[in-house]
Amino acid sequence: MSGAVNGAVSGDRVVVALDVGGTGMKCALVRPDGVAVRTERHPTDAARGPAAVIDTILDVADGLIGKARADGLTPVAIGIAVPGVVDEARGVAVWSANVGFRDVPLRDLAVTRLGLPTALGHDVRVGGLAEARLGAGRGADHVLFVAIGTGIAAAHVVDGVAAVGAHGAAGEIGHIMVRPDGPRCGCGRPGCLEAIASAAAIGRRYTELAGDGAEQTPGAAVTAAMVAERAAAGEPLAARVWQEAVEALADGLATGQALFDVSTIVLGGGLAQAGDGLLGPLRAALHERMTFHREPRLVAAALGDEAGCLGAALLALDAAGVRDTDAARVLDHQEER
Repeated sequence: MSGAVNGAVSGDRVVVALDVGGTGMKCALVRPDGVAVRTERHPTDAARGPAAVIDTILDVADGLIGKARADGLTPVAIGIAVPGVVDEARGVAVWSANVGFRDVPLRDLAVTRLGLPTALGHDVRVGGLAEARLGAGRGADHVLFVAIGTGIAAAHVVDGVAAVGAHGAAGEIGHIMVRPDGPRCGCGRPGCLEAIASAAAIGRRYTELAGDGAEQTPGAAVTAAMVAERAAAGEPLAARVWQEAVEALADGLATGQALFDVSTIVLGGGLAQAGDGLLGPLRAALHERMTFHREPRLVAAALGDEAGCLGAALLALDAAGVRDTDAARVLDHQEER
């Protein structure tokens, strides 16, 4: 998918933003006010290997730079978000299973080829950055963004800056141990939040308990969305699995609140699409766990799957020393689309 949108004026400064995933990458030209004037999507085709993925990233960025200039716009910086472990200070993609990166100096490669200041960030952290500045966390100085999908990860954003950590690995809230006797996590330790409350874990848990009685399309896996629907319809097993996940999430978020004392927790990722079916019981469970800690506002993410791309743009704008965001205009633009 590609195309220009209204709002571009000749001479406008823009940044090139890319949110790279294992399957595809979301790309945009974004103005300093946070509005995308062109959006594109391209396949990543990670199976081709990391060298090919790097070439694709740089080719796509180069193409967007050319399109910007052809439209009379001035590209001033590039922002790239990738999954895995990212050393943002050095601009190195340290490790990513999704795209096969290991110690890739992506920032320097982009600067050398494209000649623009480049910032490299972690996909969840930049998503949190966008939600904190432009989305559901706007107006709050302390935001915890929690992305719940195949895994669970978080970004702690203070005054519009996402904490990176000493080794580029801050935000791994999915690996808080919430059930010591729980299922083994992919990290090798039993009982991690991710092993119980991620979308993948919910579908897996339901299938295990249902056995041959699981109603599903032959050959298709039960998803968390199916479990949520069945729980809402009153199916006892689905309700049990869903409640287990909610209780585990509440434990994880309560731990996060004890550590970070945020004013707002923003839930994103696929599981958050359950809406009030998740937020209602989760708010109640989190409330029960609050003692002397201040209870945070718990809200759903507002920017959808564009958060990563917008966050990459914010990184680029910061790297270029350009920042003039207007959250209301960005959200109005999202609703129009």
